[in-house]
Amino acid sequence: MTIERCAMPAKHAPELGQIQETLLIPLYARAVETRKRRPMLRDPRAVEMVESLDYDFSRFDGARSLVGANLRTLLFDHWVRDFLTRHPAGTVVEIGTGLNTRFERLDNGRVHWFDLDLPDAVALRRRFFEDGPRRRMLAASVTDPAWTEAVRSSPGPYFLVAEAVLIYLEEDAVRSVLDLVADRLPGARLALETAGARMVGSQDRHDVLAGMAARMRWQCDDPADVEAWRPGIALTTSCTFSTLPAPVRDRLPTGYRRLLRLLSAVRRRDIDAYRFNVFRVDG
Repeated sequence: MTIERCAMPAKHAPELGQIQETLLIPLYARAVETRKRRPMLRDPRAVEMVESLDYDFSRFDGARSLVGANLRTLLFDHWVRDFLTRHPAGTVVEIGTGLNTRFERLDNGRVHWFDLDLPDAVALRRRFFEDGPRRRMLAASVTDPAWTEAVRSSPGPYFLVAEAVLIYLEEDAVRSVLDLVADRLPGARLALETAGARMVGSQDRHDVLAGMAARMRWQCDDPADVEAWRPGIALTTSCTFSTLPAPVRDRLPTGYRRLLRLLSAVRRRDIDAYRFNVFRVDG
């Protein structure tokens, strides 16, 4: 008797630019975390995507930065969830969306959502996600004014999420993004992280970035300095891993809470060089 075996689908090799390749780090972080007995988050879609991609994810194994990537994801989820509590039918823009699954985690049935990224990243994303009545992918650079036209057609207010994106741009480019938001989407909130000189200067020894071509470019020791870039920019929230909001910290498994306390005690300067911020950007 002959037994026919179903051929396994061929894995897809992602073709991404240097900065875009970094989107695979948080993807793998969520997949690794999901497989744990007591994870801080669960993302079965991340596991499926990792398993379908022809990429050497083992290069990230054992990196503490994977834990940091998931903590950052939970924090940005918290901010978006808070926004949707107050504005359930507002618009969220995921800048540099990569293969994020934030919409799947937070969709309330009313929110309007845009996933923005460069064309190669969006092409990869379309292998796993589709546009819907309230969700649309946009293939464009964050510095290109064209994406704001699509967003302006969606109901406000607007919450823009730039997770692990703007730190890879030169400061002039970051300034142009804030100018664009202020001019085209006044009153929007923009969530982003900042990396201080200590972190930027040590990235060649970073447990993940050291092996990648992408490098952080924008150095910002004090996010409050951004308020001086133009009138109407206001820093409304800023924190670090050691000062995460209670709703985020309290939901972590006990082991992670202990780890954060330990890191805060022995590596406070390193932790404080990396900050998470929300700005209100008025015209």
